[in-house]
Amino acid sequence: MVSMKDIAKQCHVSIASVSKALNGYSDIGEDTRNLIIRTAHEMGYLPNSSARALKTKKSYNLGVLFVDAAMNGLTHEYFNHVLESFKYTAEEKGYDITFIAGHAGGQNMSFYERCRYRGVDGVLVACFKYYEEDIQDLIRSDLPVVTIDHTFEGKIAVVSNNVQGVEELVNYIYSMGHKKIAYIHGDDTPVTRNRLSGFYRTTQRYGLDIPDEYVKQAAYRNLEMAAKATEELLDLPNPPTCIMYPDDYAAVGGMNVIKERGLRIPEDISVTGYDGIELVRMMDPKLTTLCQDTGKIGSTAAHKLINLIEHPKTTLIDKFSIDGVLFKGATVARNREC
Repeated sequence: MVSMKDIAKQCHVSIASVSKALNGYSDIGEDTRNLIIRTAHEMGYLPNSSARALKTKKSYNLGVLFVDAAMNGLTHEYFNHVLESFKYTAEEKGYDITFIAGHAGGQNMSFYERCRYRGVDGVLVACFKYYEEDIQDLIRSDLPVVTIDHTFEGKIAVVSNNVQGVEELVNYIYSMGHKKIAYIHGDDTPVTRNRLSGFYRTTQRYGLDIPDEYVKQAAYRNLEMAAKATEELLDLPNPPTCIMYPDDYAAVGGMNVIKERGLRIPEDISVTGYDGIELVRMMDPKLTTLCQDTGKIGSTAAHKLINLIEHPKTTLIDKFSIDGVLFKGATVARNREC
């Protein structure tokens, strides 16, 4: 491994001069600085992370706490893309990523203790268990924290604009002549409550009377529950002409039931999903859905967390809302009853 001593010998300068050049000190000539930096790069020098941590009081390591309710882990398309964008942006800024687990290596630690054990500078929290005491302790701690899709007082949050997303879907469905619109929503979370608010607010604006039996609950990304809720909607004496699903995976479960009953999509009944995962563009017909901007959500979270770490006194503590984009697809037909 190349050391500062090796670089100093190659450049015929002192080790102190090499240290100053590589750490950005001003009391060294520009030509000497450029020579040292160029030589260090050519020799493949890498700074010692422990030494850098001692000097800067930072580890340049960000913790990621991600536990979704269905235990899908990184197979969860939405969070997978959010975290990939977060990781890419953090690495561009010189930070590494460590996933935080409360139970690792036989050591039973709280999330906060695990973060301290790993020496992370800050934490991204992206999970559905926000009200557990373990999470609350971490949120109340002195560690810089940014959350995804959940807001805590006095903490930075980056959220998808779920109200806007559902409103765009309902606007499009209504523009296609549908008035009998059913909504299968997800579990009781802040995300779901915002989406329900957007649904009722938009349907009321159009003067639509949505029967209670048109609104059902099914867990996110659960094909079986979405299928059961779809069966119940189709069995109604006055079934809906369009069904909105909580996510694209759930929509697949509902569409399977619709096709098994000999109904055509969208000719006999229209459907929509939510999220905009890659699968929807490979389906036949392509699923109408609201594409969440996972890239922007992840990169924004990384920028805000790093700003909070590096500039704690000037970083704005606020909620940052990211709009999605409607993908019209081909699963919403013009309603023949209109």
